[in-house]
Amino acid sequence: MFFESWQGLLRTLVVGVLAYVGLVIFLRFSGKRTLAKLNAFDLVVTVALGSTLATVTLSRDVPLAEGMLGLAVLIVLQLAVTWTSVRLPWVKRAVRSDPTLLLHRGRILEQALRAQRVTESELLAAIRSAGVASLESVEAVVLETDGSLSVVDRPSDDHSASSLSQIVGSSNDP
Repeated sequence: MFFESWQGLLRTLVVGVLAYVGLVIFLRFSGKRTLAKLNAFDLVVTVALGSTLATVTLSRDVPLAEGMLGLAVLIVLQLAVTWTSVRLPWVKRAVRSDPTLLLHRGRILEQALRAQRVTESELLAAIRSAGVASLESVEAVVLETDGSLSVVDRPSDDHSASSLSQIVGSSNDP
């Protein structure tokens, strides 16, 4: 069906604008971390917020006030989880994964690739995207908590601080 009524269109327009403005206000108060792209948990919250906004906008069965409450609940829960994960290590372990070393000093770590379900061609593509031509010139490739691949160049100075200091398996492990 292409058209039911002008009233339905007007409702979608008014509720959509109000719900969007409400979401923007909630997000401003909740801070940058609410929509951060740091891990799978954050992605789920972002998708849930989008789904809730769409439902409020398009479903006549969900009043604006209930939809706004739903958005607020998701944001408050996200804040609670991120606040506690910064303070309680067991919560952090429950909601976040650790970065994984996939290549170290030019050597591909096959077992890590298999465990993380990353192919060698994906690894090589990330290295090429970083503008690197030789595996030997790469210190490390890390699968980050958000699923992205970070390529780290070999340091010119072995005494410099390493961005790999907290990656399990690197020679800079604490």
